[in-house]
Amino acid sequence: MKTTPNRSRAGRWLGLLAASLLTVGVAQAAPAASDTVQIHVDAKAAGKPFPHFWEQMFGSGRAILSLRDDYRKDLVAVHKATGFGYVRFHGIFDDEVGLFHLGKPGQPFYNAADTSSKDDKPVYNFSYVDQIYDGLLARGVRPFVELSFMPQAMSSDPKALQGFWYHPNIAPPKDYALWDGMIRAFAKHLIARYGIDEVSKWYFEVWNEPNIGFWAGKPKMATYFTLYDHTARALKSVSPRLRVGGPATAQAAEVSAFLAHVHAAHVPVDFVSTHVYGDDTAQNVFHTDEHISRKDMVCRAVAKVHKEVLASPYPKLPFIMSEYNASYANLPNVTDTVYMGPWLANTIRACAGKVNVMSYWSFSDVFEEGGVVRTPFYGGFGLIAADRIDKPSFNAFEMLHKLGDVQLPVTSDSALVTRRADGSLVLALWNYAPPVGDTATYTVGKPKGEVKHFQVDLSSLPADATARLWRLDATHGNAVAAFNRMGRPDFPTREQIATLRKAGKLGAPEQLKLSHGVLDVAIPPQGLVVVEVR
Repeated sequence: MKTTPNRSRAGRWLGLLAASLLTVGVAQAAPAASDTVQIHVDAKAAGKPFPHFWEQMFGSGRAILSLRDDYRKDLVAVHKATGFGYVRFHGIFDDEVGLFHLGKPGQPFYNAADTSSKDDKPVYNFSYVDQIYDGLLARGVRPFVELSFMPQAMSSDPKALQGFWYHPNIAPPKDYALWDGMIRAFAKHLIARYGIDEVSKWYFEVWNEPNIGFWAGKPKMATYFTLYDHTARALKSVSPRLRVGGPATAQAAEVSAFLAHVHAAHVPVDFVSTHVYGDDTAQNVFHTDEHISRKDMVCRAVAKVHKEVLASPYPKLPFIMSEYNASYANLPNVTDTVYMGPWLANTIRACAGKVNVMSYWSFSDVFEEGGVVRTPFYGGFGLIAADRIDKPSFNAFEMLHKLGDVQLPVTSDSALVTRRADGSLVLALWNYAPPVGDTATYTVGKPKGEVKHFQVDLSSLPADATARLWRLDATHGNAVAAFNRMGRPDFPTREQIATLRKAGKLGAPEQLKLSHGVLDVAIPPQGLVVVEVR
């Protein structure tokens, strides 16, 4: 298949201030019809189930970073805001975690200076593994275990190093007996420590993006299928209750081929996973020459994979998009800005009903794929910037978490209307506008587009209904505006960090009363509003 240069996240690393004020009014003068989005809400409509698929799982920096205090504090903050249940990261088998080496059983420490011999045996050290998983579980989050990468002592090519700053080994094992033994030992240890009732709730995903630069086997997918077969069978030999899946590909690729393979080879599979980003290309995802916008790419890819699963021998297999974001590059005008509010809301709207779980990459900028982070706002993938500064994307997730679990019909493609179990309504309204700049350097400017006016007919509600409104835009919940005023310092002072943390917080909601059952809302370009109506 075709691949774009620097599509891997290694390539990502190598490689708004003057918005209109949001106005909310009750019984405002109606704007011109051409400026208005008319929405009628029937609060008593049956609706359809609306599980919060977009916030059940998040990605994060590699395994060893989960031992850091700031990682754990960010984990707690995002868990509080979203209630997410799973976290995924690379590198649980990397040498820095210390799980595997070949040596003399019974030695208390691994000694790299020891001369290897043919008598060396697999030695397992679960010390850091236990600390990593204990830390997640203590904070209410389970592992989505990505089984990667290759321990150096097991690698068929010790020089096959991926381009990340920490250089994981991406070669196949030199002996599948060693790999199978490690997988069985790993699974047995987890069950002994946490119990099968707990570990059976985890997911085990085989490798990461084997179709691009994260797998050195040749040919890529044929050798990946061998890896998958060995891994799935080894896990199931320990307990059939363990959940295993793949192919964890980039660009929503190879799903049909993977499912055809496991079916023909009678290999266990419990879920299918793949990845896509907003700036992946139609050439790579669909093999066409069309242009698909950043706004539409993720859900176009989700729809594609959804259809492939339905057409496969496993039409009811859970589908997990185990990485997604608006960009796979570090674009400060995208992932750091309020652009992410409308982008995320629209993605939720367009993907609903086509995927079981979507894992946003990532929950925190405690993240070192390109090296040590040197400035809080560089276009990182996380919801929380370095120094525990909430980004607009964090506020978007916190706002959209308020949505109910029943989706009501609405004609606009800039709105979601939901109902909670207690009968209250929660609406998300947004004004999508493209990023100001798509470069690795922050570009100051005003997003294109005009203020969008929403007139929401809520006349089906009781006359005494009240509403609360939260908003995210250039002047609300936007730490980047304060960072710009500081001159975008690489290393903010402690006083500046305190200011940025305060600026990034989601503001208190406005208390509103409906007038004749109508709510008027004006939203600037790249603005997001969430309204709770009781």
